Amino acid sequence: MSSQPWQPYVGNVAQLGGIETSVLDNGPGRGTRIAWVNTGAGLRYKVALDRAMDIVDAFQNEYSLAWLSHGGLTSAEPGINKGIDWLRTFPGGLMTTCGLTNVGGPNQDEYGERGLHGRISNLPAEIESIRQPDPATGDLTMRITGRMRESQVFGPNLELKRTIASTLGEPVIRIHDTVTNRGNTAAPHMLLYHLNFGWPLVEAGTRIRIDGKLQPRNDPQSLAWFREGNEYLTCPAPLDDHNGTGEVCAFIDPNADETGWCSTGLVNNRLKLAVQVRFRKEQLPWLSNWQHWGRGEYVTGLEPGTHPPIGQAQARQTGTLIFIEPGESREYELEIAVITPPPAPPLKQGEGGK
Repeated sequence: MSSQPWQPYVGNVAQLGGIETSVLDNGPGRGTRIAWVNTGAGLRYKVALDRAMDIVDAFQNEYSLAWLSHGGLTSAEPGINKGIDWLRTFPGGLMTTCGLTNVGGPNQDEYGERGLHGRISNLPAEIESIRQPDPATGDLTMRITGRMRESQVFGPNLELKRTIASTLGEPVIRIHDTVTNRGNTAAPHMLLYHLNFGWPLVEAGTRIRIDGKLQPRNDPQSLAWFREGNEYLTCPAPLDDHNGTGEVCAFIDPNADETGWCSTGLVNNRLKLAVQVRFRKEQLPWLSNWQHWGRGEYVTGLEPGTHPPIGQAQARQTGTLIFIEPGESREYELEIAVITPPPAPPLKQGEGGK
């Protein structure tokens, strides 16, 4: 390996970046295991190990990227799966996982009753490994791998194996998920990545980048907002009619590039800051855009998924519900990258003074 500029100065990799684990000891998240990941490129983010290894806080230098709910990160409640109880423990955060058998609102049919967005985000991980970068040997990768199991007796038995990885010196998060049916009968399956972006990345004038065919959700507020002639992809100032439960949502059939990857994201020209989200069309053929512009509760969600959030009952009725056979696995890849202009060249002697 060729010499690196840090080598004469640094003897501990933590000075450059890496992963630090700890346990919260106060507030509603008390006892929750977390891992802070520092990419060494301005991007640092918090993985909630006891909440499906979801990503909560995320910062690029001084700028927060994620929206946090009023309650923030709470301890896991694995039994939650009724009505809209999911909202009581929803931290917002950069990524909350929805599924593994229901995505969307509460619903029921002859096959059972399901709560909003399923159980997976309230299930703790069994951590298999934490790997630190070792730049002295040229290995700049850091990663965490764990497993969550969503199961019940006489019901589906699905396992989510998740690896979250970054590379030292790159402001990028890579998520690789494998969902496996560990049961002995076919299991229904739905998955959605609820990515929640907030201030200051998201503010009046921030642009939402969507490439694909957009269809408003079939409710009056969404139909009125996502109409031709309205600047629905430019974030507005906070809206009074979004206080409380005001929201709009659209479902997108995203376009893929020649390699099969779809892209979405946000651009804040004032801050010269952008986030790009990439996912594979064959794995996650849908994208949802949630907009909730309430005062003090200002957020937009970009949500790649196997389905739009229509619920298992409707997916079954329309013939789009996925079934995973015993022993079968499905793979999912997601990438979240921060894009900023290159830094200005260093000042020469005599520049920048009075």
